[in-house]
Amino acid sequence: MKANELTGTALDWAVAKCDDVYCFDGSYTPSTDWAQGGPIIERERMDIECWDFHSMPWKASMWWDDESSSGDIEMYGLTPLIAAMRCYVASKMGDEVEVPTELTQGEVK
Repeated sequence: MKANELTGTALDWAVAKCDDVYCFDGSYTPSTDWAQGGPIIERERMDIECWDFHSMPWKASMWWDDESSSGDIEMYGLTPLIAAMRCYVASKMGDEVEVPTELTQGEVK
């Protein structure tokens, strides 16, 4: 699944995987809970801005750097947290994320 299409449980699962949250029982919801997603935004030094008032009104961006490469990542979402968590996942897992099928059924962008 494309990182820029992740939402709901699938997005929260991907963030949990990036953050080494080993017991994903549905209580970890950083894409909707500022108490969980906010510290990730702060730690990763993300920029969040209102971008477009139509399809995806929020943009999150961050600079990432690891042993093999570096660059700027931008992701969009219906909420600031969705955009930010997509950005975080893309920085850790790339543009394509392998998500268990049962987590993607019935999800809406």
